[in-house]
Amino acid sequence: MESKKINRKLFCYLYLKLGNVYEAAIKAGFPPETAFYEGIKTLQMSSSQRVIKQLSNLIAPMRTMLIHSGLERLAFGNSNDAAYLVFSEELPSPSQISGLDLFNVSEIKRVKGGGVDVKLFDRQKALEKMFDYANSSNSENSAVSFINALRGSDNLEGEDNNEI
Repeated sequence: MESKKINRKLFCYLYLKLGNVYEAAIKAGFPPETAFYEGIKTLQMSSSQRVIKQLSNLIAPMRTMLIHSGLERLAFGNSNDAAYLVFSEELPSPSQISGLDLFNVSEIKRVKGGGVDVKLFDRQKALEKMFDYANSSNSENSAVSFINALRGSDNLEGEDNNEI
């Protein structure tokens, strides 16, 4: 019975990460024949709903940080390994490919007659997204500061009004 609890907690985490009941249930160790049903049943349990809420609160700030880090990698990362693929005479072995940093690669195609066509993510778009994010958080911080300043001025006048 203890392994069921572990599977259900793992399912909750995987469901948050993947957003797919069946896939999360399979990866959590539920049998494929009953994975979807067990996943739905798990989502309906109040204990699972509490775990999902706790994990959501824990993961949300990290997810934002991961998105920002990913955009930084796209905007400022190097593309040496992608260039290696394009200019190598022979295709590297699967073990060599697994060691390459291809984070900034959006598409890879084999070209007729040999060679590889590699498309990279757009660095300018990544920079624009980073800029938009930075400005939105600055705007939010400015709005919060402004509201707090208004509240502070109310309190200075002797009023104890929490409404804006």
